[in-house]
Amino acid sequence: MPIRLTKIYTRGGDKGLTGLVGGKRIPKESARLEAYGTIDELNAVVGIVRTHLPDFWSGLGEDFQWYSEMLRRIQNELFDIGSELATPTEVNYPEMHRMSAGEVSVLEIEIDRMNKELEPLKSFCLPGGGFLNAYLHLARTICRRSERACWRLTREESLNDQLIIYLNRLSDHLFVQSRWVAKRFKEPEYVWDRGLRIDPRAQREARRHAEGKQ
Repeated sequence: MPIRLTKIYTRGGDKGLTGLVGGKRIPKESARLEAYGTIDELNAVVGIVRTHLPDFWSGLGEDFQWYSEMLRRIQNELFDIGSELATPTEVNYPEMHRMSAGEVSVLEIEIDRMNKELEPLKSFCLPGGGFLNAYLHLARTICRRSERACWRLTREESLNDQLIIYLNRLSDHLFVQSRWVAKRFKEPEYVWDRGLRIDPRAQREARRHAEGKQ
């Protein structure tokens, strides 16, 4: 379907309704809008990673182009998902794209490729340690939220199963990406320290300090 945008504002949504593909209008707080709005948010964060990637090219070496193209493809696939979610089940148009097992399979191949370079986890990872790592973790959490939003939508109407499977696999993909870039850039990974608590001496000192201010 050809795309042509000549005017950005239409005033059509000023009363709390928005149009889906095919012309149907629904409330802006609906589950369907929440689903594809969250996909848009996820795409924006992946865009941040992709925008800053050239600043880190030296750490990726010959894999820079591969990784850059992978992010570009993921952004386009997320836009495809947004388009699919903005299209009611009963609407079809020429060249309409629907997510399939093929896109999921590519994500799994990439996960396996990156994971081969990584040491097995001995604890849970905490977000942070490096710029891209932190943003990839942010993208991962938004991806999980988008998956939940899509499941919520399925309580009201049917969805393409492969679309939700894709989001589930993408969240794993983003997690492995976060670890992969950390290793490539020789950045520390923050890990969960099970049972970590404030030192009792520090607690007593803080209590004395607080009491002294009263």
